[in-house]
Amino acid sequence: MSVDNNVNFKPYISANDFIPEFTPKAIILGAIFGIIFGAATVYLGLKVGLTVSASIPIAVLSISVIKKFGKGTILENNMVQTIGSAGESVAAGVVFTIPALLFLPGGAEYFQYFQIFVLALVGGILGVLFMIPLRRSIIVKEHGKLPFPEGTACADVLIAGEKGGKLAQKVFYGLGIAFAYKILMSLFGLWKDVPRYIFSRNSALPNGTVTGEITPELLGVGYIIGPKIAGIMVAGGVLSWLVLIPLITLLGDQMTTVFAPATKLISEMSAAEIWSNYIRYIGAGAVTFGGVVTLVRSFPTIINAFKDSFKDLRDNKANAHIEKLRTEKDIPLVYVLVGSVLLVILMVAIPSIPTNLLSSIMIVVFGFFFVTVSSRIVGLIGSSSNPISGMTIATLMATALIFVAVGWTGDVYQPIVLVVGSIVCIASANAGATSQDLKTGYIVGATPIKQQLGLLIGVFASVLVIGFTIILLNDILVIGSDQLPAPQATLMATVIKGLLSQNLPWGLVLVGMGIAAVMELSGVRSLPFAVGAYLPLSVSSPIFLGGLVKMLVDKIKKSDESESDIGPGALLSSGLIAGGALTGIVIASLKGWIWETNANGVEISVADKLNTGIGESLGLTGDFISLVLFLGLAIVLFSFAMSKNKEEKI
Repeated sequence: MSVDNNVNFKPYISANDFIPEFTPKAIILGAIFGIIFGAATVYLGLKVGLTVSASIPIAVLSISVIKKFGKGTILENNMVQTIGSAGESVAAGVVFTIPALLFLPGGAEYFQYFQIFVLALVGGILGVLFMIPLRRSIIVKEHGKLPFPEGTACADVLIAGEKGGKLAQKVFYGLGIAFAYKILMSLFGLWKDVPRYIFSRNSALPNGTVTGEITPELLGVGYIIGPKIAGIMVAGGVLSWLVLIPLITLLGDQMTTVFAPATKLISEMSAAEIWSNYIRYIGAGAVTFGGVVTLVRSFPTIINAFKDSFKDLRDNKANAHIEKLRTEKDIPLVYVLVGSVLLVILMVAIPSIPTNLLSSIMIVVFGFFFVTVSSRIVGLIGSSSNPISGMTIATLMATALIFVAVGWTGDVYQPIVLVVGSIVCIASANAGATSQDLKTGYIVGATPIKQQLGLLIGVFASVLVIGFTIILLNDILVIGSDQLPAPQATLMATVIKGLLSQNLPWGLVLVGMGIAAVMELSGVRSLPFAVGAYLPLSVSSPIFLGGLVKMLVDKIKKSDESESDIGPGALLSSGLIAGGALTGIVIASLKGWIWETNANGVEISVADKLNTGIGESLGLTGDFISLVLFLGLAIVLFSFAMSKNKEEKI
């Protein structure tokens, strides 16, 4: 959609037109989608440490579902995606931080449903409330200057839905394909889900590892984020698993003493153990450096955002007596202030939440600061590229250093630091999504106050299931294991423990920072590279294949970025991501459902009972078959991406 300056801009639905918007069916459907995509985001975030915006697939699905069960308006569909997107953004903030409690001394006692519910609810609501006074300065006054890629693309989807089109069909195809593929692979075990080859210690590349977790959701993520970021990510993985681990093995095999922080000789370690003892600290240093650099790069944006926001607040106060149009009405500022204060008081008052007065003040200060940053940054680069990790790391480091300055260095303070970081992270993530949603609403002519109420409903609906999903996955698959590495949360715990206990292996961390600095000096954004270096190569390699498919499609079709946001490949990928993640949760549930106990006292789950073990029994042949089938899935994605969206009735 073309954009003009805010003076001449006319929304799709006029401010003088009043059509159904905040209706029961829109609220209920939005809450359902928020719960579904929130649960899927929990799985995806714990698996790969990445999330993608859910607004566009939710908008597409809403158009289809509402038209199947009766006529709906464009503003109702916009309300559905507004409410639903809150679930994805809150879940992203939660999985990036709260699971770190499991890795902190005494933190596991706070990893309970009630505590997760409260932290997610407070962070999600603050993200909406803090964004409200920024709406006019960022959404309205910067119209035509800030592109808001997902918000504008989502508006295009909604308007296209009014005119007719089979957009939703591709998402449903993706859901079905991902479900069938993953059930056959991961539940029935017809082929390997993680083919790998590890070079022997006697080879020229000792302990070098080539592997890939060939799941539909990772292929979809790669297509969505594109070849550039996917390529940078896999480059980080190659450095760790095919350069650093073999190098450490070569040198370490000659050592006769233990090299800290490990507790045994390098010659006795597998590639996974070398990663756990050394590489993850190097990766943590790289991610920290990349996050801080990303934040520093945004400083001009941050300063301008604050200047514009405070000026707008003064203008609103001076013009408070003037009657506002429907499209200019926000939740009154007094409710924003009172609601924020009450939430902070609630945090301090609940004894089972590790907080104190100083940490509560930090939540307000850092929260409003990074909400402003997040709301502005997504206008430039989109929600999926929002550097939430960098903001959270900066919050954790600042909070931890303040605690050290006042002498709070004991283990008891580590969960308190994490609570500050988690609420700021959740608020920032949801503020970014809120900003995109309000931009979509501005273009289509929605009522801001109704959207803001819808976002609050979406937060509440999603947090009801987010805690349950995280606990379920931890009980069955174990957060921090190979199945759920939770890279972001593990990193947060490493930063907190290292700063407060002052026992971080700084040599390894500084090496990681140096590697990230080299990437920046080479003109490469270091954060995606650092995330790739920190994650197992099995995660970044299938993402890279998805990026290659996207690159090939773009070269053949010569499509630009705005077309690809709502193109058939992106829509199918959204279905692959949601379908793969939700199927993963279903399979995890079946692994926790005990079918019987055998004669040796070993519990056999339903998933164990259904698994044929055929894939694992074939050895290297099984690896080859798995790769061929995954390439087949990539070819299916390519075929869909090369097709055209048909402008027919849904």
